[in-house]
Amino acid sequence: MSSGRRGSGWVTMADVARRAGVSPMTVSRAFKTPALVSEPVRERVAAAAAALGYVPNLVAGNLASSRSRMVAAVVPTLANSNFLGTLKGLSDRLRQEGYQLLLTETGYDRRQEAAAVAALLGRRPDGIVLTGAEHDPAVGRMLRAAHVAVVETWDLRGPFIDMAVGFSHQAAALALGRLVVARGHRRIGYIDFPHPELRRFRARRRGVRQALREAGLDPSLIVGVADEGYGGGQSGLDALLAQAPDLDAVVCATDVQAVGVLFECARRSLAVPDRLGVAGFGDFEIAAAVPPGLTSVRTNGRGIGIAAAELILARQEGGRPGAPVIDLGFEIVSRGSLRSGGGLRPAGR
Repeated sequence: MSSGRRGSGWVTMADVARRAGVSPMTVSRAFKTPALVSEPVRERVAAAAAALGYVPNLVAGNLASSRSRMVAAVVPTLANSNFLGTLKGLSDRLRQEGYQLLLTETGYDRRQEAAAVAALLGRRPDGIVLTGAEHDPAVGRMLRAAHVAVVETWDLRGPFIDMAVGFSHQAAALALGRLVVARGHRRIGYIDFPHPELRRFRARRRGVRQALREAGLDPSLIVGVADEGYGGGQSGLDALLAQAPDLDAVVCATDVQAVGVLFECARRSLAVPDRLGVAGFGDFEIAAAVPPGLTSVRTNGRGIGIAAAELILARQEGGRPGAPVIDLGFEIVSRGSLRSGGGLRPAGR
């Protein structure tokens, strides 16, 4: 294996080994399976490689081992902090085993996702991590034909292509809706996501409506919005108040929309939570920072990424994981945006 010039020849793994005072096999392990090499030795090898201008020839290694030591992740957006947490957990765990992460964004477009999967498969990744469990039919056909490890994330409802990590969106939204009702709110509206056809958003809507029906309340106050940002929450609140001037609470499909509702309440001088309660989904970083604190569903984005990496790594060791579908549950975080205070209580496990 070689990558850099030294005099008139290529720098080799043996050159790095001599400079670091280790065997060529140790150098190989330091690059391919760093977890098997002690940190001081890895540092010596890295320093020797940097000094010599050496980069391992991974292509040759891939041809011999049929492994690329790359995992690909496909996400709908990079604007969602939970997806970023998933990517961080995935990347951190893979890097411990000498894998690199490839990333592409699809903008919630299934055709774009199918095109991305086709392009990524051309790189021969050892695994692919998808967001959600609804895809263009071509995605499933390509991945099954490629015999690559696949983990679908952020959902628990199959059928799945291979493996999955997530939680129940409907159970989480049901628990959130029940909390809103328990806090004394009775005229409750729902602001849907701009892509309500996605199964996880349909499940959230069903969960909130179920909670309202259980309480004997009107479940029909639902508005769709064109904007998945703060503006969607603001326009959604406008539409709900036009339908129901006596509205006393709003549940949103995402925290970003819910924060938009809080901004609009401030503009209209609507006291939160006395005049209007607000709840979101995702427990984004801003949820704890925006006054008076947003009640939300906390999901374990980083944990989803780590678990997805573990499933792919287990498959690379030659077996099928004992639990190919993993439920990481959720938590309801109660803050000042609903009446009567509250705290943090576990749910969904």
